[in-house]
Amino acid sequence: MPKEPVAVVGVGQTKHVAARRDVSIAGLVREAAQAALLDAELTWADVDAVVVGKAPDFFEGVMMPELYLADALGAVGKPMLRVHTAGSVGGSTALVAANLVAARVHGTVLTLAFEKQSESNAMWGLSLPVPFQQPLLAGAGGFFAPHVRAYMRRTGAPDTVGSLVAYKDRRNALRNPYAHLHEQDITLEKVQASPMLWDPIRYSETCPSSDGACAMILTDRAGAARAPRPPAWMHGGAMRSEPTLFAGKDFVSPQAGKDCAADVYRQAGIADPRREIDAVEMYVPFSWYEPMWLENLGFAEEGEGWKLTESGVTELDGDLPVNMSGGVLSTNPIGASGMIRFAEAALQVRGLAGEHQVDGARRALGHAYGGGSQFFAMWLVGAEPPTG
Repeated sequence: MPKEPVAVVGVGQTKHVAARRDVSIAGLVREAAQAALLDAELTWADVDAVVVGKAPDFFEGVMMPELYLADALGAVGKPMLRVHTAGSVGGSTALVAANLVAARVHGTVLTLAFEKQSESNAMWGLSLPVPFQQPLLAGAGGFFAPHVRAYMRRTGAPDTVGSLVAYKDRRNALRNPYAHLHEQDITLEKVQASPMLWDPIRYSETCPSSDGACAMILTDRAGAARAPRPPAWMHGGAMRSEPTLFAGKDFVSPQAGKDCAADVYRQAGIADPRREIDAVEMYVPFSWYEPMWLENLGFAEEGEGWKLTESGVTELDGDLPVNMSGGVLSTNPIGASGMIRFAEAALQVRGLAGEHQVDGARRALGHAYGGGSQFFAMWLVGAEPPTG
């Protein structure tokens, strides 16, 4: 029996900010879930199961929070699953939920991811010792900066490329009412003059710490037929992982990322992603990862990704818009950041992305990665049901 087609019929987000002092974790997730139900015009009673995800529990110091969130998410007496795959968890959580629908285990599933970073300190929480190396890094940027420098050496990319990405994404964020950072006076010169945090990553080329949640309602073909607004249809989805450290690991372009993208394209019947995909929501916590992932995901040949960025291809009005919502560079509730990428891709093909809508978007890719470039989750959604 073929898999059940999976549709996104509801999307909800909180307004992402540095600190939501007005709500608990339960209040935060309920806000996003209610918004998704409102979009789908459904009630808690219509949901068959709930799948939640977040980044490491020590970010807030609340262990296994899903155990007390069932009431806030209408899940009392219903199946509830928790997913954790580091920074990619928002994406993998959505895929677990999608697979429950595709396998006909449940007809309608609420999936949600969140983070309340203000209740901890992720910077120091991520300052983990690396085996056999001096303990000199601070935060995720300290871990990834050498990989960015390796990319620059490998490709000959000029050191201005990162600032172009940051300038683009922060301008895109001004069109997104849910984005954390709204820098009305942003200029390229301000980005390039911002302090160097981890050479070659500047302050304005890195993601913020955000409180926020994102939710989606996934349903089967019958549920999509009842939806009040156009659904987004899942054409392909995959997860891949690899160790943080192993002999021959390519930190610049991890094999797991390549394999994950190839699987998604195979499922969706994509032969040329550069030409067949209209928009991309890509997990870019540090600006240089846009050109790096453009190559890893098959949108550019090796060594050519930075040229797409530099030539304006990834601008909102470019040939391949990337991070129309402002991306992780503008909003980063870590556990939810991957799901936001998936949800924003769905909004694009539903035609509901508001001021950051890409005209005529019919196929969009959502991408998430986590850990030491080791966990990957992606899906491709379309405006039409899958044909397979």
